[in-house]
Amino acid sequence: MNFSYYWYETAHWLLGPARVASSATKSLFEIPGNPLADTPYGRTVTATCELFERTTRRYGKPEFGLATTLVDGEEVAVTERIVWSSPFCDVIAFDRESGPAATQPKLLIVAPMSGHYATLLRGTVETFLPTHQVMITDWADARTVPLAEGAFDLDDYIDYLKDMFRTFGPDLHVMAVCQPAVPVVAAIARMEAENDPRTPRSMILMGGPIDTRRSPTAVNQLAEERGIEWFRNHCITKVPPGNPGFWRDVYPGFLQLSGFMAMNIDRHLTAHWEMFNHLVDGDGDSAEKHRDFYDEYLAVMDLTAEFYLQTVEKVFVRHELPKGEMLHRGEPVDLMAIRRCAIMAIEGERDDISGVGQTLAALDLTPNLPADKKLYHLQKGVGHYGVFNGSRFRAEIAPRIVEFIQNHAQAADREPAPRRASRA
Repeated sequence: MNFSYYWYETAHWLLGPARVASSATKSLFEIPGNPLADTPYGRTVTATCELFERTTRRYGKPEFGLATTLVDGEEVAVTERIVWSSPFCDVIAFDRESGPAATQPKLLIVAPMSGHYATLLRGTVETFLPTHQVMITDWADARTVPLAEGAFDLDDYIDYLKDMFRTFGPDLHVMAVCQPAVPVVAAIARMEAENDPRTPRSMILMGGPIDTRRSPTAVNQLAEERGIEWFRNHCITKVPPGNPGFWRDVYPGFLQLSGFMAMNIDRHLTAHWEMFNHLVDGDGDSAEKHRDFYDEYLAVMDLTAEFYLQTVEKVFVRHELPKGEMLHRGEPVDLMAIRRCAIMAIEGERDDISGVGQTLAALDLTPNLPADKKLYHLQKGVGHYGVFNGSRFRAEIAPRIVEFIQNHAQAADREPAPRRASRA
Protein backbone atom coordinates (compact mmCIF):
# COMPACT_ATOMS: atom_id res chain seq x y z
CA MET A 1 0.00 0.00 0.00
CA ASN A 2 1.22 3.48 -0.89
CA PHE A 3 1.35 5.62 2.29
CA SER A 4 2.38 8.91 0.63
CA TYR A 5 -0.96 10.56 1.45
CA TYR A 6 -0.55 9.70 5.13
CA TRP A 7 2.99 11.11 5.24
CA TYR A 8 1.72 14.25 3.53
CA GLU A 9 -1.08 14.67 6.07
CA THR A 10 1.33 14.04 8.95
CA ALA A 11 3.82 16.61 7.66
CA HIS A 12 1.06 19.17 7.26
CA TRP A 13 -0.11 18.52 10.83
CA LEU A 14 3.44 18.74 12.26
CA LEU A 15 4.02 22.09 10.55
CA GLY A 16 0.87 23.54 12.11
CA PRO A 17 2.57 25.15 15.15
CA ALA A 18 5.28 26.66 12.94
CA ARG A 19 2.63 28.20 10.68
CA VAL A 20 0.86 29.69 13.68
CA ALA A 21 4.12 31.14 14.99
CA SER A 22 4.98 32.52 11.55
CA SER A 23 1.57 34.20 11.19
CA ALA A 24 1.84 35.69 14.68
CA THR A 25 5.30 37.09 13.93
CA LYS A 26 4.06 38.57 10.66
CA SER A 27 1.13 40.24 12.45
CA LEU A 28 3.46 41.66 15.09
CA PHE A 29 5.68 43.31 12.48
CA GLU A 30 2.68 44.70 10.61
CA ILE A 31 1.29 46.60 13.60
CA PRO A 32 1.29 50.33 12.61
CA GLY A 33 2.75 51.33 15.98
CA ASN A 34 5.72 48.99 15.65
CA PRO A 35 8.78 51.18 14.83
CA LEU A 36 10.25 48.30 12.80
CA ALA A 37 7.11 47.82 10.68
CA ASP A 38 8.17 49.95 7.73
CA THR A 39 11.89 49.32 7.83
CA PRO A 40 13.87 47.03 5.50
CA TYR A 41 14.37 44.65 8.42
CA GLY A 42 10.66 44.58 9.29
CA ARG A 43 9.59 44.05 5.67
CA THR A 44 12.17 41.23 5.33
CA VAL A 45 10.74 39.47 8.37
CA THR A 46 7.11 39.80 7.20
CA ALA A 47 8.07 38.65 3.67
CA THR A 48 9.85 35.59 5.08
CA CYS A 49 6.91 34.71 7.31
CA GLU A 50 4.39 35.10 4.49
CA LEU A 51 6.34 32.91 2.07
CA PHE A 52 6.77 30.21 4.73
CA GLU A 53 3.05 30.21 5.52
CA ARG A 54 2.04 30.19 1.86
CA THR A 55 4.37 27.35 0.87
CA THR A 56 3.21 25.09 3.74
CA ARG A 57 -0.54 25.75 3.81
CA ARG A 58 -3.28 23.68 2.17
CA TYR A 59 -5.19 25.78 -0.35
CA GLY A 60 -8.97 25.43 -0.32
CA LYS A 61 -11.31 25.44 -3.28
CA PRO A 62 -11.36 28.96 -4.79
CA GLU A 63 -14.47 30.92 -5.71
CA PHE A 64 -15.30 32.12 -9.20
CA GLY A 65 -16.12 35.57 -7.81
CA LEU A 66 -17.68 36.82 -11.05
CA ALA A 67 -20.17 39.30 -9.64
CA THR A 68 -20.73 41.41 -12.77
CA THR A 69 -20.19 41.45 -16.52
CA LEU A 70 -20.69 43.90 -19.37
CA VAL A 71 -23.54 43.29 -21.81
CA ASP A 72 -23.79 45.80 -24.65
CA GLY A 73 -21.65 48.17 -22.60
CA GLU A 74 -23.91 47.95 -19.53
CA GLU A 75 -22.74 46.40 -16.27
CA VAL A 76 -25.12 43.69 -15.07
CA ALA A 77 -25.07 41.43 -12.03
CA VAL A 78 -24.07 37.76 -12.32
CA THR A 79 -25.22 34.97 -10.00
CA GLU A 80 -24.26 31.30 -9.86
CA ARG A 81 -26.81 28.50 -9.96
CA ILE A 82 -26.41 24.70 -9.99
CA VAL A 83 -28.42 23.36 -12.93
CA TRP A 84 -27.23 19.72 -12.96
CA SER A 85 -25.91 17.68 -10.08
CA SER A 86 -24.42 14.28 -9.31
CA PRO A 87 -22.05 12.87 -6.66
CA PHE A 88 -18.92 13.63 -8.70
CA CYS A 89 -19.90 16.77 -10.59
CA ASP A 90 -22.18 19.81 -10.59
CA VAL A 91 -22.87 22.07 -13.54
CA ILE A 92 -22.86 25.76 -12.62
CA ALA A 93 -24.78 28.28 -14.72
CA PHE A 94 -23.88 31.97 -14.59
CA ASP A 95 -27.15 33.87 -14.69
CA ARG A 96 -27.17 37.53 -15.64
CA GLU A 97 -29.57 40.03 -14.15
CA SER A 98 -30.53 41.38 -17.56
CA GLY A 99 -29.50 41.22 -21.19
CA PRO A 100 -30.37 39.07 -24.20
CA ALA A 101 -29.51 35.74 -22.55
CA ALA A 102 -32.42 33.86 -24.10
CA THR A 103 -31.28 34.68 -27.63
CA GLN A 104 -27.60 33.94 -27.08
CA PRO A 105 -25.97 30.51 -27.67
CA LYS A 106 -25.68 28.08 -24.79
CA LEU A 107 -22.06 27.23 -24.03
CA LEU A 108 -21.07 24.38 -21.72
CA ILE A 109 -17.40 24.58 -20.73
CA VAL A 110 -16.11 21.15 -19.71
CA ALA A 111 -13.33 21.89 -17.25
CA PRO A 112 -10.40 19.48 -16.96
CA MET A 113 -10.58 16.84 -14.26
CA SER A 114 -6.84 16.74 -13.83
CA GLY A 115 -5.95 18.11 -10.43
CA HIS A 116 -7.11 21.73 -10.47
CA TYR A 117 -10.59 23.07 -9.78
CA ALA A 118 -12.88 24.48 -12.44
CA THR A 119 -12.02 27.98 -11.21
CA LEU A 120 -8.76 27.63 -13.16
CA LEU A 121 -11.02 28.62 -16.09
CA ARG A 122 -12.35 31.74 -14.39
CA GLY A 123 -10.90 33.92 -17.14
CA THR A 124 -12.42 31.67 -19.81
CA VAL A 125 -15.87 31.96 -18.25
CA GLU A 126 -15.52 35.71 -17.82
CA THR A 127 -14.59 36.17 -21.48
CA PHE A 128 -17.76 34.50 -22.79
CA LEU A 129 -20.26 35.87 -20.24
CA PRO A 130 -21.23 38.92 -22.35
CA THR A 131 -22.01 36.85 -25.45
CA HIS A 132 -23.21 33.43 -24.27
CA GLN A 133 -25.31 31.58 -21.73
CA VAL A 134 -22.32 30.09 -19.92
CA MET A 135 -22.23 26.88 -17.88
CA ILE A 136 -19.25 24.97 -16.53
CA THR A 137 -18.62 21.52 -15.05
CA ASP A 138 -17.52 21.67 -11.42
CA TRP A 139 -15.86 18.31 -10.75
CA ALA A 140 -15.80 17.08 -7.15
CA ASP A 141 -12.66 16.50 -5.11
CA ALA A 142 -12.66 12.69 -4.78
CA ARG A 143 -11.64 12.86 -1.13
CA THR A 144 -14.94 14.63 -0.37
CA VAL A 145 -17.12 11.92 -1.96
CA PRO A 146 -18.05 9.09 0.43
CA LEU A 147 -17.08 5.59 -0.62
CA ALA A 148 -20.77 4.64 -0.52
CA GLU A 149 -21.33 6.73 -3.67
CA GLY A 150 -19.44 4.09 -5.65
CA ALA A 151 -16.69 4.30 -8.23
CA PHE A 152 -16.17 6.88 -10.98
CA ASP A 153 -14.26 5.84 -14.09
CA LEU A 154 -13.89 7.01 -17.68
CA ASP A 155 -17.13 5.30 -18.73
CA ASP A 156 -18.95 7.15 -15.94
CA TYR A 157 -17.37 10.42 -17.08
CA ILE A 158 -18.70 9.86 -20.61
CA ASP A 159 -22.13 8.94 -19.20
CA TYR A 160 -22.16 12.20 -17.24
CA LEU A 161 -21.35 14.19 -20.39
CA LYS A 162 -24.05 12.48 -22.44
CA ASP A 163 -26.62 13.24 -19.76
CA MET A 164 -25.52 16.88 -19.60
CA PHE A 165 -25.72 17.22 -23.38
CA ARG A 166 -29.22 15.73 -23.42
CA THR A 167 -30.31 17.94 -20.55
CA PHE A 168 -29.12 21.21 -22.14
CA GLY A 169 -29.45 20.29 -25.82
CA PRO A 170 -30.04 20.30 -28.68
CA ASP A 171 -28.97 23.94 -29.18
CA LEU A 172 -25.82 23.44 -27.11
CA HIS A 173 -22.19 24.19 -27.87
CA VAL A 174 -19.47 22.40 -25.89
CA MET A 175 -15.95 23.58 -25.08
CA ALA A 176 -13.47 20.97 -23.84
CA VAL A 177 -10.29 22.34 -22.26
CA CYS A 178 -7.37 19.90 -22.37
CA GLN A 179 -8.12 16.53 -20.68
CA PRO A 180 -11.88 16.36 -21.43
CA ALA A 181 -11.30 16.58 -25.18
CA VAL A 182 -11.19 12.78 -25.40
CA PRO A 183 -14.35 12.00 -23.37
CA VAL A 184 -16.23 14.88 -25.04
CA VAL A 185 -15.43 13.52 -28.51
CA ALA A 186 -16.31 10.02 -27.32
CA ALA A 187 -19.66 11.12 -25.85
CA ILE A 188 -20.61 12.99 -29.01
CA ALA A 189 -19.51 10.09 -31.24
CA ARG A 190 -21.78 7.75 -29.29
CA MET A 191 -24.70 10.20 -29.51
CA GLU A 192 -24.12 10.59 -33.25
CA ALA A 193 -24.04 6.79 -33.66
CA GLU A 194 -27.37 6.65 -31.82
CA ASN A 195 -28.69 9.47 -34.03
CA ASP A 196 -29.63 11.36 -30.87
CA PRO A 197 -31.45 14.60 -31.78
CA ARG A 198 -29.97 16.31 -28.71
CA THR A 199 -26.39 15.99 -29.96
CA PRO A 200 -24.56 19.32 -29.44
CA ARG A 201 -24.28 21.61 -32.44
CA SER A 202 -20.55 22.15 -32.06
CA MET A 203 -17.54 21.27 -29.93
CA ILE A 204 -14.45 23.36 -29.38
CA LEU A 205 -11.42 21.26 -28.43
CA MET A 206 -8.62 23.26 -26.81
CA GLY A 207 -5.18 21.74 -26.28
CA GLY A 208 -6.61 18.23 -25.93
CA PRO A 209 -4.76 14.87 -26.13
CA ILE A 210 -6.76 13.31 -28.95
CA ASP A 211 -3.69 11.54 -30.39
CA THR A 212 -0.63 11.80 -28.15
CA ARG A 213 1.55 10.00 -30.68
CA ARG A 214 1.78 13.31 -32.54
CA SER A 215 4.49 15.67 -31.24
CA PRO A 216 4.78 13.74 -27.95
CA THR A 217 5.63 15.87 -24.93
CA ALA A 218 7.48 14.91 -21.75
CA VAL A 219 4.11 14.09 -20.16
CA ASN A 220 3.21 11.71 -23.02
CA GLN A 221 6.62 10.06 -23.07
CA LEU A 222 6.58 9.45 -19.31
CA ALA A 223 3.30 7.56 -19.58
CA GLU A 224 4.60 5.29 -22.34
CA GLU A 225 7.95 4.68 -20.67
CA ARG A 226 6.55 3.88 -17.22
CA GLY A 227 3.51 1.82 -18.19
CA ILE A 228 0.24 1.57 -16.30
CA GLU A 229 1.54 -0.65 -13.47
CA TRP A 230 4.12 1.95 -12.46
CA PHE A 231 1.36 4.54 -12.06
CA ARG A 232 -0.79 2.08 -10.14
CA ASN A 233 2.04 1.30 -7.71
CA HIS A 234 3.47 4.82 -7.27
CA CYS A 235 0.55 7.24 -7.71
CA ILE A 236 -2.46 5.58 -6.11
CA THR A 237 -3.18 5.77 -2.40
CA LYS A 238 -6.17 5.74 -0.07
CA VAL A 239 -7.81 8.84 1.37
CA PRO A 240 -6.76 9.18 5.04
CA PRO A 241 -9.21 9.31 7.97
CA GLY A 242 -10.95 12.60 8.67
CA ASN A 243 -12.17 13.06 5.09
CA PRO A 244 -15.65 12.14 3.77
CA GLY A 245 -14.00 9.96 1.12
CA PHE A 246 -11.99 7.96 3.68
CA TRP A 247 -10.48 4.77 2.19
CA ARG A 248 -11.31 5.69 -1.42
CA ASP A 249 -8.47 4.92 -3.85
CA VAL A 250 -7.30 8.22 -5.36
CA TYR A 251 -4.55 9.94 -7.25
CA PRO A 252 -3.85 12.78 -4.79
CA GLY A 253 -3.85 16.33 -6.05
CA PHE A 254 -0.59 17.13 -4.26
CA LEU A 255 1.23 14.47 -6.29
CA GLN A 256 -0.05 15.89 -9.56
CA LEU A 257 0.87 19.41 -8.44
CA SER A 258 4.38 18.22 -7.63
CA GLY A 259 4.69 16.91 -11.18
CA PHE A 260 3.41 20.15 -12.68
CA MET A 261 5.84 22.24 -10.65
CA ALA A 262 8.78 19.93 -11.34
CA MET A 263 8.35 20.53 -15.07
CA ASN A 264 9.07 24.24 -14.57
CA ILE A 265 10.74 24.37 -11.16
CA ASP A 266 13.12 27.21 -12.12
CA ARG A 267 10.17 29.39 -13.13
CA HIS A 268 8.35 28.76 -9.83
CA LEU A 269 11.44 29.39 -7.70
CA THR A 270 12.10 32.63 -9.57
CA ALA A 271 8.48 33.71 -9.11
CA HIS A 272 8.66 33.19 -5.34
CA TRP A 273 12.01 34.97 -5.10
CA GLU A 274 10.53 37.90 -7.02
CA MET A 275 7.54 37.99 -4.68
CA PHE A 276 9.90 38.08 -1.69
CA ASN A 277 11.69 41.07 -3.22
CA HIS A 278 8.39 42.80 -4.03
CA LEU A 279 7.31 42.47 -0.39
CA VAL A 280 10.65 43.77 0.91
CA ASP A 281 10.48 46.70 -1.51
CA GLY A 282 6.89 47.47 -0.54
CA ASP A 283 5.57 46.71 -4.06
CA GLY A 284 2.14 45.50 -2.96
CA ASP A 285 0.55 45.40 -6.43
CA SER A 286 3.13 42.99 -7.87
CA ALA A 287 2.96 40.81 -4.75
CA GLU A 288 -0.84 40.68 -5.03
CA LYS A 289 -0.65 39.40 -8.61
CA HIS A 290 1.63 36.61 -7.38
CA ARG A 291 -0.84 35.76 -4.59
CA ASP A 292 -3.78 35.63 -6.99
CA PHE A 293 -2.00 33.27 -9.38
CA TYR A 294 -0.68 30.86 -6.77
CA ASP A 295 -3.88 30.85 -4.70
CA GLU A 296 -5.43 29.25 -7.80
CA TYR A 297 -2.48 27.19 -9.01
CA LEU A 298 -1.78 25.57 -5.62
CA ALA A 299 -5.42 24.63 -4.96
CA VAL A 300 -5.67 20.99 -6.04
CA MET A 301 -8.14 18.12 -5.84
CA ASP A 302 -7.89 14.34 -5.78
CA LEU A 303 -8.99 12.14 -8.71
CA THR A 304 -10.55 8.71 -8.36
CA ALA A 305 -7.97 6.01 -9.03
CA GLU A 306 -10.10 4.19 -11.59
CA PHE A 307 -10.65 7.32 -13.69
CA TYR A 308 -7.00 8.35 -13.55
CA LEU A 309 -5.60 4.92 -14.41
CA GLN A 310 -8.07 4.34 -17.25
CA THR A 311 -7.25 7.74 -18.73
CA VAL A 312 -3.50 7.09 -18.57
CA GLU A 313 -3.88 3.64 -20.11
CA LYS A 314 -6.45 4.38 -22.83
CA VAL A 315 -5.30 7.86 -23.86
CA PHE A 316 -1.55 8.02 -23.21
CA VAL A 317 -0.34 4.41 -23.33
CA ARG A 318 -2.63 2.52 -25.73
CA HIS A 319 -3.93 5.46 -27.84
CA GLU A 320 -7.29 3.74 -28.20
CA LEU A 321 -9.30 6.66 -29.61
CA PRO A 322 -7.12 7.44 -32.68
CA LYS A 323 -6.61 3.71 -33.31
CA GLY A 324 -10.38 3.12 -33.40
CA GLU A 325 -10.17 0.71 -30.46
CA MET A 326 -11.93 2.71 -27.74
CA LEU A 327 -15.12 1.28 -26.22
CA HIS A 328 -17.78 2.83 -24.03
CA ARG A 329 -19.90 0.36 -22.08
CA GLY A 330 -18.86 -2.27 -24.61
CA GLU A 331 -19.92 -0.17 -27.61
CA PRO A 332 -17.34 1.16 -30.11
CA VAL A 333 -16.46 4.86 -30.02
CA ASP A 334 -16.46 5.40 -33.77
CA LEU A 335 -15.44 8.89 -34.84
CA MET A 336 -16.65 8.04 -38.34
CA ALA A 337 -20.16 8.44 -36.89
CA ILE A 338 -19.68 12.20 -36.35
CA ARG A 339 -21.56 13.82 -39.23
CA ARG A 340 -23.45 16.78 -37.71
CA CYS A 341 -21.55 18.24 -34.74
CA ALA A 342 -19.08 20.88 -35.97
CA ILE A 343 -15.52 20.72 -34.57
CA MET A 344 -13.06 23.52 -33.88
CA ALA A 345 -9.56 22.43 -32.81
CA ILE A 346 -7.31 24.97 -31.09
CA GLU A 347 -3.64 24.49 -30.23
CA GLY A 348 -0.84 26.57 -28.76
CA GLU A 349 2.46 26.85 -30.60
CA ARG A 350 4.45 26.39 -27.38
CA ASP A 351 2.21 23.87 -25.62
CA ASP A 352 4.43 21.53 -23.58
CA ILE A 353 1.54 19.37 -22.32
CA SER A 354 -0.50 18.66 -25.48
CA GLY A 355 1.87 18.92 -28.43
CA VAL A 356 0.99 20.56 -31.73
CA GLY A 357 -1.06 18.16 -33.85
CA GLN A 358 -2.61 16.20 -30.98
CA THR A 359 -5.87 18.19 -31.03
CA LEU A 360 -5.81 18.66 -34.80
CA ALA A 361 -6.12 14.87 -35.03
CA ALA A 362 -9.84 15.21 -34.22
CA LEU A 363 -10.38 16.82 -37.63
CA ASP A 364 -8.42 14.09 -39.43
CA LEU A 365 -10.29 11.29 -37.63
CA THR A 366 -13.77 12.54 -38.65
CA PRO A 367 -13.83 12.13 -42.46
CA ASN A 368 -17.63 12.00 -42.60
CA LEU A 369 -17.98 15.47 -41.12
CA PRO A 370 -18.25 18.07 -43.92
CA ALA A 371 -15.24 20.34 -44.37
CA ASP A 372 -17.34 23.44 -43.71
CA LYS A 373 -17.97 22.09 -40.20
CA LYS A 374 -14.28 21.89 -39.34
CA LEU A 375 -11.97 24.68 -38.24
CA TYR A 376 -8.37 24.67 -36.98
CA HIS A 377 -6.51 27.47 -35.22
CA LEU A 378 -2.86 27.39 -34.14
CA GLN A 379 -2.17 30.27 -31.78
CA LYS A 380 1.33 31.63 -32.12
CA GLY A 381 3.38 32.46 -29.06
CA VAL A 382 1.33 30.73 -26.37
CA GLY A 383 1.81 27.65 -24.23
CA HIS A 384 -0.78 25.34 -22.73
CA TYR A 385 -2.48 27.86 -20.43
CA GLY A 386 -2.38 30.57 -23.07
CA VAL A 387 -4.79 28.50 -25.17
CA PHE A 388 -7.66 29.24 -22.77
CA ASN A 389 -6.57 32.25 -20.75
CA GLY A 390 -4.60 35.46 -20.98
CA SER A 391 -4.42 38.45 -23.30
CA ARG A 392 -3.87 36.53 -26.54
CA PHE A 393 -6.75 34.21 -25.73
CA ARG A 394 -9.06 37.18 -25.21
CA ALA A 395 -7.82 39.13 -28.24
CA GLU A 396 -7.20 36.40 -30.82
CA ILE A 397 -8.71 33.04 -29.83
CA ALA A 398 -12.02 33.99 -28.18
CA PRO A 399 -13.30 36.10 -31.13
CA ARG A 400 -12.73 33.12 -33.45
CA ILE A 401 -14.65 30.85 -31.08
CA VAL A 402 -17.54 33.32 -30.87
CA GLU A 403 -17.73 33.49 -34.67
CA PHE A 404 -17.49 29.70 -35.01
CA ILE A 405 -20.33 29.12 -32.55
CA GLN A 406 -22.50 31.81 -34.14
CA ASN A 407 -21.99 30.37 -37.63
CA HIS A 408 -22.98 26.87 -36.61
CA ALA A 409 -25.84 28.01 -34.41
CA GLN A 410 -27.35 29.71 -37.43
CA ALA A 411 -26.55 26.83 -39.78
CA ALA A 412 -28.21 24.32 -37.44
CA ASP A 413 -31.37 26.44 -37.37
CA ARG A 414 -31.67 25.94 -41.14
CA GLU A 415 -31.15 22.17 -41.05
CA PRO A 416 -33.99 19.65 -40.70
CA ALA A 417 -34.14 17.79 -37.41
CA PRO A 418 -32.50 14.33 -37.52
CA ARG A 419 -34.70 11.28 -37.55
CA ARG A 420 -34.38 8.91 -34.65
CA ALA A 421 -32.75 5.60 -35.45
CA SER A 422 -35.34 2.81 -35.55
CA ARG A 423 -35.09 0.01 -33.02
CA ALA A 424 -35.43 -3.61 -33.95
